[in-house]
Amino acid sequence: MKKNCILIITSRFYPEISASLEYESIKAIKEHGYDYKILNVPGAFEVPAAISYAAKNSKYIGYVALGCVIRGETSHYDYVCSESARALMQLSIEGLSIGYGILTCENKDQALLRAKSDGLNKGRASTLACLRMIELKKEIDE
Repeated sequence: MKKNCILIITSRFYPEISASLEYESIKAIKEHGYDYKILNVPGAFEVPAAISYAAKNSKYIGYVALGCVIRGETSHYDYVCSESARALMQLSIEGLSIGYGILTCENKDQALLRAKSDGLNKGRASTLACLRMIELKKEIDE
């Protein structure tokens, strides 16, 4: 594994949405000359744990967290959104370059809009954020 590799962790709970986010993330990574690896997890709640596991071996210079949570009829949505965001923020504060691409939407239409390749695709946006944080760390270390 090359040292310029970014790990994409994708929640597959909504496969159509996740695939579109992932596709745009991969394009952005390739455009910037990095390698990538993809790992899949069942849902957004598991994304931070997977990044934490991977970071222990330090093979990756950055991480992109992808997935989608859509509000349902219970408070489960609130817990998953809050705890996955909190855990990812904690990992970033600890020094990991992470792009946050987990959609938190009220309905499927909102999610599809934010996953469209020709629209507001957050897979690309979160990957660009990750790449910027990688560069920022390099600037600070110089």
